[in-house]
Amino acid sequence: MPETQLAHSPTMIVDAELSAAGITAQIVRFDIPEPTDTRHALGSGYHVNMCLTPRPLDSRGGYRERWGPHRFERLGDIFAIPPGEALYIRGGSGRQASLVCTIDAALVHDLLGRDLPWDDAHLAAALDIGSAHVRALLFRITAEVRHPGLAAQRMLELLGGELAIELGRYGLEVAERPTTGGLSGWRLRLIEERLASDLTSPSLKDLAAMCGLSVRQLTRGFRVSRACSIGDYIEQRRMEAAKRLLMEGESVKTVAFAMGFASPSSFTFAFRRAVGASPSTFRQRQARALSSMASAAA
Repeated sequence: MPETQLAHSPTMIVDAELSAAGITAQIVRFDIPEPTDTRHALGSGYHVNMCLTPRPLDSRGGYRERWGPHRFERLGDIFAIPPGEALYIRGGSGRQASLVCTIDAALVHDLLGRDLPWDDAHLAAALDIGSAHVRALLFRITAEVRHPGLAAQRMLELLGGELAIELGRYGLEVAERPTTGGLSGWRLRLIEERLASDLTSPSLKDLAAMCGLSVRQLTRGFRVSRACSIGDYIEQRRMEAAKRLLMEGESVKTVAFAMGFASPSSFTFAFRRAVGASPSTFRQRQARALSSMASAAA
């Protein structure tokens, strides 16, 4: 697991852990009492983190040894730290649960047939991994760690191999995408501001008009900039907002209509597909986790 140094030390509790050849997976809870500046250094493996609850607001990551002390990029639902790199994370206070996987570098590189070049473009892209395939595998690993079934270690080994392949493919996609043709920073900020200000799903036509582009230019440029489709990205951001509202106590019905769904059932279907659990199950799990953390701190 990564070495961690904290300005304001959070409480970390490992709820469940499962290991197999080449991979260790943990479900971890963090209680961060104050805004923090954290150093994560893994060593010889890959560190993959998928948040199971919303990350603290304004969570950012930066590679000081590579980028200097002032460059920090937004952390997505899923991020990865490559071998030998130290990631500094800044963010607000709060409580958060994550799936944390440590994968042997040799597993990734042997399956890929080469080492990945961790230049600035790769490091930045790994801070917000939008791959639907990576997300689906991490949800399956989460379920296996929570409730190990028959031959759980063998299953984790197989899933770890698939995850290593998908990480490699993601890295190659970043390496092979054009160095030009992405969206400008101001257009990306416009899209982020629209998603933050309105929970309903924007149409591609509306976003393209807002950016002064055709739909084709928007979708192509966005994929170059973010290494995922704009549709997947919009869905991820909307589900992040939904998780926050549910944790703040809003009802499923209120969240569904605030996000523009026709019914609570259609929202529940979309939420389960994106998060791996229904809104009610998600809320119950977080309530139990917060209760356990409060008891541990008492």
